[in-house]
Amino acid sequence: MALRLFNTLSSRIEDFRPLHDREVRMYACGPTVYDYGHIGNFRTFVAVDILRRFLRQSGYTVRHVMNITDVDDKIIRFAARDGVSVQQYTAKYEKAFLEDAAMIGIEEPLLVRATEHIPEMADFVAKLTEKGLAYRTDDGSYYFRIAKFPQYGKLSKRDFSGMLDGARVDVDEYDKDSARDFALWKAPKPEESSWDTTIGPGRPGWHLECSVMSMHELGQTFDLHAGGEDLIFPHHENEIAQSESFTGKPFAHFWFHARFLLVEGEKMSKSLGNFFTLRDLVLKGHKPSSIRYLLASVPYRNQLNFTFDGLKSAAVSVERLRNFRLRLSAGNLPSGSSPAMTALAADTVERMTAALDDDLNTAQAQAAIFEMVRHANAALDAGIVRGEDVPPLLAALAKFDEIFAVLDDDDGPKIKRVFEWAATDGRHQDISDQLREAVQSGQLADADIENKIAAMKAARAARDFKTSDRLRAELADAGILIEITKDGVRWRRK
Repeated sequence: MALRLFNTLSSRIEDFRPLHDREVRMYACGPTVYDYGHIGNFRTFVAVDILRRFLRQSGYTVRHVMNITDVDDKIIRFAARDGVSVQQYTAKYEKAFLEDAAMIGIEEPLLVRATEHIPEMADFVAKLTEKGLAYRTDDGSYYFRIAKFPQYGKLSKRDFSGMLDGARVDVDEYDKDSARDFALWKAPKPEESSWDTTIGPGRPGWHLECSVMSMHELGQTFDLHAGGEDLIFPHHENEIAQSESFTGKPFAHFWFHARFLLVEGEKMSKSLGNFFTLRDLVLKGHKPSSIRYLLASVPYRNQLNFTFDGLKSAAVSVERLRNFRLRLSAGNLPSGSSPAMTALAADTVERMTAALDDDLNTAQAQAAIFEMVRHANAALDAGIVRGEDVPPLLAALAKFDEIFAVLDDDDGPKIKRVFEWAATDGRHQDISDQLREAVQSGQLADADIENKIAAMKAARAARDFKTSDRLRAELADAGILIEITKDGVRWRRK
């Protein structure tokens, strides 16, 4: 079975076939770096990361480009408010975004920044103007003439046949259903950041940035364009209009959009008090691995209801997988193999792959791995599993983790870094040392736990029961339960 994805452009699930054999060129809209990223943003970024990982696992070479929008209306306004340059303002939030993305296992794509492509954007506008597709206004701004692109609306499936030619909108984001000529290039306002170019001073409009940067890195036509569902209109609709008018060619063949999430059943909103950044959640004691697992638990085209109970369940699921891997790796199993276990591992890999081939059905892929864990744990308890069964079972886990990236227990250092940041950030100075230590103390990494257990066993062998008991008490204080069985020492988190 080959990968099938829902294509927003055609409104149906299609076989995904890249234009150049096994090479995939994909562009994803990244953050506008005016503040810390929230969990709604990261739901989309995790979905794109899973797509990238699965394409690579399926044998494709992936060139994944993502923009950093480091100039727009909000950034200019907030930089002026704080009395700093646009570059100084955005540097802080770009750094934070990249740290947060790495914290939840998102692989870094090739990053492109709007401010690094200003001359190309000005040239793009000039050529559209020469073709009569754009026009200059008296203040030196340039607008795209929507009436010149009859297919406008083909992505969002909206009928704009009655649109008013010449009506303009100059803000970067707008919510109205009516289409109006949109700003390609904005003339500078007093004391506003701008660039001197061949078409005059100013700065690019938001929609222009992505068209120019994506085609610069991937060519005039590429395989897939991704983003959140909120970008379908007007952003992606405008990208198509200006890009295809410029080249006369299809822009992107597939359009991949992730749905919004709800928080505790409601739309996320600061006024409702349910607006959370990744850092907010970590400061509340939740692990980065649990956050990633929950964000990936519902297929990207379905609405995810992000709840704190769901986060707790995600933490339990991750620990169950980690403990199963540890049990397989640490067990003193008899030699030989069990055909049932070999078949279980192979069937699990096949089911996971089939689920992800089916429009990235992450829920079914997770269900497949947990069914394997359930059967294998029962077999271990019954003494059925043999030494040669371990590699295929571990290989199935590794195949799962190539996509979901939650098995390595590196939560502790990541949580520590967030608390170190919070101690210096003005918005979080009320975090007490006691709370910080309490959260960090419960985040021992797997390697730390294994080292303590090894030391505990060595102390018992040397009949140093005082040291052994102290180490076991330290583990218990950190939420680690120790179980001594005939197969050796096993542990799990509370």
